[in-house]
Amino acid sequence: MKIKEILKNIFLGNPDNNYDFYLTDESNITSKNESNTSSVGDVKNIFPSIDVNLEYVKVKYNSMISSDIIIREFNLIARNRQYKSFLLFIDGMVDTDLINNYVLKPLMMRNYANSYDSDPTRIVSEAVTNNITVRKVKKFDIVEYISNCLLPQNSIKKQTEFSDIFSGVNSGNCALFIDTLNIAFDIDVKGFKQRSIETANNEVVIRGPQEAFVENIRTNTSLVRRIVNSENLVIENIAVGKISKTNCAICYLANIANNDLVAEVKYRINNLGIDSLLSSRTIRATN
Repeated sequence: MKIKEILKNIFLGNPDNNYDFYLTDESNITSKNESNTSSVGDVKNIFPSIDVNLEYVKVKYNSMISSDIIIREFNLIARNRQYKSFLLFIDGMVDTDLINNYVLKPLMMRNYANSYDSDPTRIVSEAVTNNITVRKVKKFDIVEYISNCLLPQNSIKKQTEFSDIFSGVNSGNCALFIDTLNIAFDIDVKGFKQRSIETANNEVVIRGPQEAFVENIRTNTSLVRRIVNSENLVIENIAVGKISKTNCAICYLANIANNDLVAEVKYRINNLGIDSLLSSRTIRATN
């Protein structure tokens, strides 16, 4: 009988033992998850180390999983010196010809613009008085040199925070990170496909304009600018949606609109508690 009990305990376990199981409070779970992710989300300013910036960007965009996230590492040449750099952009939202011809080629290739002088100073002016030559020398600034001499793009912004850089990349721009610099360049290289302007289907007019709005906000604002030919027309951009961050534009005539009403409109739109904005009906329903 004793042997039978021993075998029973070995194979079936001891049914007399009580094991208590309990679920952790959901608030504790969420707080722990938030504390784990806060170490990544709390990073605000761009680091001067290119390796740290590269690792942070890879983590934020999940570059090992996302197939459309492109990180192009290269050596930038300025005044016969090489700087470790990388470009960040989203495939399908940029014009690759602009990146190749007007970003990578001027920065990587040795030409007169980026290798004509190895001296870290530059002579601004020179004057001779009583056989004495007086020269005004300006110290070499790589940020000014890149934005004014090496990048021929028409729209370049210098950003110091990751949030501004990520916002530009998500809208179709590319970001340029350079070693030893705690800033990054937001370069306009948009090239994603969009619907062309067509005749309006919902609001058909006979004598009015035959052009309808499309999904691209800059195309829509240009249509408004072309019809309202006035320098008093103000177009303010506001991002709506905690997740989608959809670009919206508030248009008004500064010499006609009531400033209090415009401020009320901007206040209501800025305080919309929604995750995403898919249509104008969402704004009408919320307000």
